[in-house]
Amino acid sequence: MDSVFAALLGFLLGSIPFGLVLTRAAGLGDVRQIGSGSIGATNVLRTGNKGLAAATVLLDAAKAVVPILVAKTFWPGTEGIAGVAAVAGHCFTPWLKFKGGKGFASAAGALGALAFPAFFVCAMIWLATLAISRISSVSSLMSVIAAPLVAWGMGFPQIIAPLLAIAAIVIVQHRENIGRLMRGEEPKIGASAKP
Repeated sequence: MDSVFAALLGFLLGSIPFGLVLTRAAGLGDVRQIGSGSIGATNVLRTGNKGLAAATVLLDAAKAVVPILVAKTFWPGTEGIAGVAAVAGHCFTPWLKFKGGKGFASAAGALGALAFPAFFVCAMIWLATLAISRISSVSSLMSVIAAPLVAWGMGFPQIIAPLLAIAAIVIVQHRENIGRLMRGEEPKIGASAKP
């Protein structure tokens, strides 16, 4: 039952669509109608409001951090389940007909709560990849793919399985980005996107 509680908490908190809530509250309309149609921070940034994009990143990360910390306190050993469920809730939110964001910010929050040293290394990988490519999806994919390897190399074997599951979710959510990358059509950071 502990695992069930952790999964439910993670999924429910993860399903809160902060990107959509914030853009609507700011009078910017439905963020799903622009760019990639995602509710994540990268698409929120396409509204031109950097503050809302930053707030979306923090809140999307927090909704993975909180259930992991709660699980660690009340149901020790279920932290990984809570993290995977939070990312799944963000990507497949029931409030938006099981559609959502790409999952990267929540994945980053989950890694930070599960093993901060590994998060720090993956953050460096993300920054380096972003500096080279200037493409958000490339840096996101590189980071989540590297995360299980980093965790293994840094001595966190207990989180490898959850990180593999999270990476699989994030990769699936980036399938359209991967297609655009293969066609050379993926926009770079700062590029405007038409509805």
